[in-house]
Amino acid sequence: MFQSSEFKAGLLRAAVIGQGAFGRHHASKYSRLPGVQLTAIADPSADARKASEEAHGITAVADWRDLLGKVDIVSVCSPAVTHAPIVRGFLEAGAHVLVEKPIATDLKEADALIALAEIKNRVLTVGHQERYVFARTGLLDFEEAPLEVECWRTGPWTGRGADVSAVLDLMIHDLDLVHRMIPGGVSDVHAKGRATHGGHPDEITAQVHFDNHAQAKFVASRISPIRRRGMRAVYEDGVVEIDFVTREVKNTTGHALKPLEVMDPLGESVAAFVDAVRLGKPALVRPEEARRALETALLIDEAAIPQAGAQQQALYA
Repeated sequence: MFQSSEFKAGLLRAAVIGQGAFGRHHASKYSRLPGVQLTAIADPSADARKASEEAHGITAVADWRDLLGKVDIVSVCSPAVTHAPIVRGFLEAGAHVLVEKPIATDLKEADALIALAEIKNRVLTVGHQERYVFARTGLLDFEEAPLEVECWRTGPWTGRGADVSAVLDLMIHDLDLVHRMIPGGVSDVHAKGRATHGGHPDEITAQVHFDNHAQAKFVASRISPIRRRGMRAVYEDGVVEIDFVTREVKNTTGHALKPLEVMDPLGESVAAFVDAVRLGKPALVRPEEARRALETALLIDEAAIPQAGAQQQALYA
């Protein structure tokens, strides 16, 4: 675990790699944090660089390598397939890293990054921001694991995240949450998928069985006309249902739950990352946990058989 022995005083120089929707938000969060100086952004798009320079009055470069050794903390918000080399580059240069999910697209890459962060004594955390929303309800404090969980996450096509499947793009959020709820490993995976916009499945359903005999069903679609975000967890003493869109929580178990308060999970994530660097506090999402979600996501990807060009038929119906 990272031990803080520096950065306790003075400004932390921050950079953001990638100025898509998430990258722009990361930059805004850093610009408002006390003790942090948003120093630079990197993006291959000239338009994105110009917009960032105008918005924040900072340096904007096309190549992230130009920033190595020049910043203390960095958010990596580039396409998923580029995460591993960028994270590795900044860790090797001595920076602390917050990388948007997934941590990498390959388990060997993830393992190498985790080992490098340990060797370099640097914070490495992953942007599973929904942990902050979910944890606030108190559901992660349940001592017993659910018997069954069902998660759904669907919405229309935006073009974002198309470099990976809907599993690594969307479903991985729910995989992270379910792994926090159900201990132990995965014993079996069944899945089916459908690709319409390229070689990666845009819509996937998956059934995951765990070593403790619990099971979970996941639905992820980035080509659905309907935006849905929800979870249903069945316990021995009742059922918890959460609608992340309407923020409605239904609970028939004997455990009290707090209302679903969305607030600012990304802001909390960035602030917690800074606290981990400056104060040595543990990050909410450890890289080993992100690696676990990635492992299950890759199992689902492997089990799914994309049906490119198939007739539109929602898998979540």
